Amino acid sequence: MADTDPGLAPAAEAPVLDPALGLEPSGAEAGNVTGRFVASPHGAALAYGGLLLMALLPIFCGALRSVRCSRSKVLGQNGCDSRFRNSSDMPETITSRDAARFPIIASCTLFGLYLFFKVFSQEYINLLLSVYFFVLGILALSHTMSPLMSRFFPSSLPNKQYQLLFTQGAGESKEEILNYEFDTKDLVCLLISGAVGVWYLVKKHWIANNLFGLAFALNGVELLHLNNVSTGCILLGGLFVYDVFWVFGTNVMVTVAKSFEAPIKLVFPQDLLERGLQASNFAMLGLGDIVIPGIFIALLLRFDVSLKKNSRTYFYSSFLAYIFGLALTIFVMHTFKHAQPALLYLVPACVGFPVIVALFKGELTEMFRYEETPEEAEPEDQSETAQTEKKDQ
Repeated sequence: MADTDPGLAPAAEAPVLDPALGLEPSGAEAGNVTGRFVASPHGAALAYGGLLLMALLPIFCGALRSVRCSRSKVLGQNGCDSRFRNSSDMPETITSRDAARFPIIASCTLFGLYLFFKVFSQEYINLLLSVYFFVLGILALSHTMSPLMSRFFPSSLPNKQYQLLFTQGAGESKEEILNYEFDTKDLVCLLISGAVGVWYLVKKHWIANNLFGLAFALNGVELLHLNNVSTGCILLGGLFVYDVFWVFGTNVMVTVAKSFEAPIKLVFPQDLLERGLQASNFAMLGLGDIVIPGIFIALLLRFDVSLKKNSRTYFYSSFLAYIFGLALTIFVMHTFKHAQPALLYLVPACVGFPVIVALFKGELTEMFRYEETPEEAEPEDQSETAQTEKKDQ
């Protein structure tokens, strides 16, 4: 997290960023910067409370949706959920090899961005990034809204089915390039998301940024699946080292953060009480601090489901651990008045709490041996599938 006042103190607008924003002292602690906005205690508390609530929303909802999403891998694109009839909406599984390589890839990407911003004009790079995230944001927000639209779409309106198909070649050599199925409800979601996208592209308003950011985070938690708990520990452990090194060891992450303009963070104004919706002094939380622990929490929820005990012990313990870790990050930042990498506190909490619970319950071996199988992912009542399909149609 970080807070900036772009209009008053350009030198102080350095959020710690990508893939997980750290935590930077608020204006109250950075008061030695001339002309910097000093947040009131109420404003700072509101900002950090707002960020905490916004961080919890995609983790909680994304984890619940990941359970249903995992079933689609078994039932196929025409399975229990119409949202997964296209391969682009199917979940991606992260293996232990992927997890081990991820910190290295993330480091190369971060350093590459650092060099890009040093060599090329920041203005043109951010223009390209804005267009790129404009398209991604519309698709992510549309996918996020789809279940709500299915529930509240008026039954009196016809829901027509469409298919966008691109092929290459002819006859027996014909090959599909793109096969995308959608309906009227999807078109409505795209129109609404497009309006938000234009708002973000033109105004860069913090609310539009947050709508895209929440959509990215929820989709990440829902569609990125760890194949087992060991893979989750490898991923979180690697990014723990990554976050600490790039925040405390170099100025690369801070430099990129100062230059990078994209909805890859959630923001909440500390001067909201004074300036309303036109507030400009923001506390920030990177999406990496949400998605990385979030996919591990979602895995534990699927483990809870696999136990078939009608309890969500591991999910709730890791969810509470995330709240504790993020609150601890804020506390340490205010105590030492120095930017903090959030994963430094989130990773031990989110891994440690469930492990302690598993040791207490005697299920540690079972938890680390867990790997989702088709039998576990399949719905208990196959009639649920038919009812869902009928309702969607």
